[in-house]
Amino acid sequence: MAYQALYRVFRPQSFQDVVGQEHVTRTLKNAIVQNKTSHAYLFSGPRGTGKTSAAKIFAKAINCPNSVDGEPCNDCEICTGTTDGSIPDVLEIDAASNNGVEEIRDIREKVKYAPTIAKYKVYIIDEVHMLSTGAFNALLKTLEEPPKHVIFILATTEPHKLPLTIISRVQRFDFKRITTQDIIGRLAFILDEEKVAYDEKALDIVARAAEGGMRDALSLLDQVISYGTQEVTVADALEITGSVAQGMLTELVQAVINSDAKMALEKLSGLLAEGKDPVRLVEDLLVFFRDVLLFQKAPDLTDAMERAVIDEAFQTLATSADANKIYQYVTILNDAGQQMRFSNHPGIYIEVALVQLIQVGGAAPVAAANTTAAPSQDVAELVNKVDRLEQDLNDLKRQIANGAVAANGTNAPSAAPRKKQAISGNKQFKAPVGRINSVLSAAKKQDLQLIRSCWSDLISMLMASQAALLNEAEPVAASSDTFVLKFKHEIHCQMAMDNPNFVETVTNGISRLTKNNYSFIGIPEDQWGEIRENFLKNADNTESEDGGEKPSEPAVDPIISEAAKLVGEGLLEIKE
Repeated sequence: MAYQALYRVFRPQSFQDVVGQEHVTRTLKNAIVQNKTSHAYLFSGPRGTGKTSAAKIFAKAINCPNSVDGEPCNDCEICTGTTDGSIPDVLEIDAASNNGVEEIRDIREKVKYAPTIAKYKVYIIDEVHMLSTGAFNALLKTLEEPPKHVIFILATTEPHKLPLTIISRVQRFDFKRITTQDIIGRLAFILDEEKVAYDEKALDIVARAAEGGMRDALSLLDQVISYGTQEVTVADALEITGSVAQGMLTELVQAVINSDAKMALEKLSGLLAEGKDPVRLVEDLLVFFRDVLLFQKAPDLTDAMERAVIDEAFQTLATSADANKIYQYVTILNDAGQQMRFSNHPGIYIEVALVQLIQVGGAAPVAAANTTAAPSQDVAELVNKVDRLEQDLNDLKRQIANGAVAANGTNAPSAAPRKKQAISGNKQFKAPVGRINSVLSAAKKQDLQLIRSCWSDLISMLMASQAALLNEAEPVAASSDTFVLKFKHEIHCQMAMDNPNFVETVTNGISRLTKNNYSFIGIPEDQWGEIRENFLKNADNTESEDGGEKPSEPAVDPIISEAAKLVGEGLLEIKE
């Protein structure tokens, strides 16, 4: 027989084989023993954590005539038929490829027929979030009140995509990421069964690289066994997972802390030359610094270390490291990791980040040297800064007073309302009217629709702080190379357009999604209405004077025009 992957050979066949999900397996076993099973379940969680395996085990256990304490016997006709997929009463459906209304209607027609062999007919719908809206609607009533002999088990990695009407009709079980120790224990058990020699440190590397997924861990273990000579070694595990050895990582970090740029860059070049993934290396450094901080604050929590092994070199490094500088290291590496996601040259970002780390490491001694060498120069600079600040403050007071008089037309009775009117009357952001008019003149509806179709994907790609600026922003006009982005609040528009990193990130993201090089112009909502109205008036005047055609503008549906005449544009909300 052909070789089978480890994750298929050692797929859990009973609840006790499911690793790291005791809160799920215990509840299901007790429900079977007490005869309190539900008509529908939802298993949600990350990939490779046992959702589909638990569903099959549950289908066996609830139908097994020889079940003991909620566990299937795995010997009877029903158990073996469920395992190999030959029993017709347990149906596993892939919703990714059967996501239409017709497939769900077919299920609705067949659920009324009694099971042929087993006691219950069990439908396992995997990746259920892939169902279309029509399919979900077709499933609703059947899912709420199926026949007594039918049980639905829905499995998904993205429960937030399910309608609330579906979630409210099922018992939900959230599968969590499996801990590193649990994965190591399962890997050791499998290697003992397969009679393969192994190094425990190699299992630790494989388990950490799997990031909480047992299937990922077994796939990596399969690769490590095939790469080596029927033995799982640390060197092979590092090569397959792309991780960096503890010694190399410690030497690199020590060079950074010592501000030894030559040594640090040589170590980095060596790692990249060996084919190490720059993105993975940044992640390793982040977790390593996290372990250093954890060791400094709680040296006894060795089990909580995710990347570091507590050896003599690590203890020496952690003792000498400055916690305040490590906080800065983490910030720099996190920013580099975010930027590497959108770059075709991630190696450059990690080299630049490493230089920044070295500069942070050497900042304190340099500052101390400058203070000792030229204290009078620093004092003079500080005095100059204070003088400039005082001058700016006086100028600002005069501007506020002048603005209040201009806004009121007369002297205000008190200082407080005068300042308030001055601040609210002066706009902080002025949109580029000429550029926006150029976009409106060349605007095309298909460009705007293309950008809007990718807008939610763009927001999901951004960091939380960047996405927050776009929560109440929307594209309102677009030409072949530029689009106008309307912000509801002026302060959000100001913050967005004054941030070059934000502008670059949004521009790169929308270009990747649309396959077109778009730039954008930000504008507050109140200014947009005024500029658009003036543009349309000018376009009408141009047409009436020279008899020519109006400059091209976003196409307006005649139905929308009539509706605007009836209720007014202010009350009209248009949705694509």
